Amino acid sequence: MSQQQQQPSGPPYASRTAGLGGVPSVIPDVPISAVLLTIYLGFAITNMTILQINLRRQHKFVISGALFGFSMSRIITFILRILWATHQHNVRIAIAANVFVNAGVLVVYVVNLIFAQRILRAKQPSVGWHPSIGIVLKAFYVGIGGALILVIYAVVQGSYTLDPTRLHAVRDIQLAAITYLLVFTTLPLWLLVVAHFLLPKSADEELFGHGSMRTKVVINVVSTCLCITIAGFKAGTAWEAPRPITNPAWYHSKPAFYVFGFVLEILVLSILTFSRVDKRFHVPNGSSQPGDYSGRSSEQTSVMEKGEASDLSGHDV
Repeated sequence: MSQQQQQPSGPPYASRTAGLGGVPSVIPDVPISAVLLTIYLGFAITNMTILQINLRRQHKFVISGALFGFSMSRIITFILRILWATHQHNVRIAIAANVFVNAGVLVVYVVNLIFAQRILRAKQPSVGWHPSIGIVLKAFYVGIGGALILVIYAVVQGSYTLDPTRLHAVRDIQLAAITYLLVFTTLPLWLLVVAHFLLPKSADEELFGHGSMRTKVVINVVSTCLCITIAGFKAGTAWEAPRPITNPAWYHSKPAFYVFGFVLEILVLSILTFSRVDKRFHVPNGSSQPGDYSGRSSEQTSVMEKGEASDLSGHDV
């Protein structure tokens, strides 16, 4: 037995260090995964229903589609985890399961930043719509795509080598990507600080969507803090020294894995879905400048066009 463990077959190779949640087993992982899969299926159906109803009403809110996609990715996550629990020695299934565990939640990170940006544009139009802000945020969006690629690369490459130097490099890549994701989750709070505390109240402040601005801020802050907790748990455990698979720490346990990995996600999805962000955070299609959220810019354009038409008719006379 020990000789077989010392000479693992592969590649790919089974991990020799403890990971979050450990290797799943039929009990308790399959029942837990089945329950969570059902919950995410409910959110997928709900968000797709909201999206379709809104589209029929000419109410475009693609973020509902993004939440549907996130829920579907989690359904795949738990299908793979159930498969892994019933095929514990299939390393390829383990790799796929770990990729989906790390990938899905990024959608919610992006949604939180989009909502914070809309609040900033409404509270401080001259700042929120400044081209430099847009460029910086686009760079962060590109960065989160790059971080996802690096996380996937680290998971896959780490399973196809036993070379200590390469494994060290893979770990460095993983730490850089996970740390970036933690930083990204904090960005909405910084935008809200700029919108409410660092600048004086703007005379051009706008309103958008249904409900009060205070409620929008509370939704965004709570959702963001939950995501920071999720990302912080993953980053904090990743920075800890690797432990052998036979001696995991408390944070590798199944309760910690499911609570910090998925229960918090379900709370975020509940907030975003049942608070009806499709109404609260909706902005007019094509908004691209100050005044677009409230329709002020279109009204000014309409007045100018009427004035020009009046001038032209006067010249014609």
